Amino acid sequence: MKRYVLALDLVDDPFLIAEYERYHREVWPEVKQSILDAGIVHMEIYRFANRLCMVMEVAEGFSFEKKAEMDAANIDVQKWERLMWKYQQAMPGAKEGEKWVLMDKIFEL
Repeated sequence: MKRYVLALDLVDDPFLIAEYERYHREVWPEVKQSILDAGIVHMEIYRFANRLCMVMEVAEGFSFEKKAEMDAANIDVQKWERLMWKYQQAMPGAKEGEKWVLMDKIFEL
C-alpha cells in the first residue's frame, strides 16, 4: 500500500483553529464516503500550532488527478472545500489555489 504525506497551514487564529478541529471531529458522511471512493483506505491529520500534516494510505490505482476529478463533480465535497478555505491558507511555495502540498520523504528507518 502506498503512503503519501501532505502539509497545509491553517489561518493562525486560535478560534478558527478550534472551529476547524470541531468540523473534523464530525466530518460530513458524504465527504468521508468520497475519500473512500477515491481509493484512500486510511487517513490521519495531525496539527502543531497552525501547521497540519496528513498521512494517507491508498489502494492500488489511486491517483490525485482522479480524486480531483471526483471531487469537482461532487457537490457536497465542493461545499466542504469552500467552507474549509475559511480556515486554511496556502503553504509557502504552494501553487495558486493549491491547498495540501505533497511532502518529500527524506528519511526512513
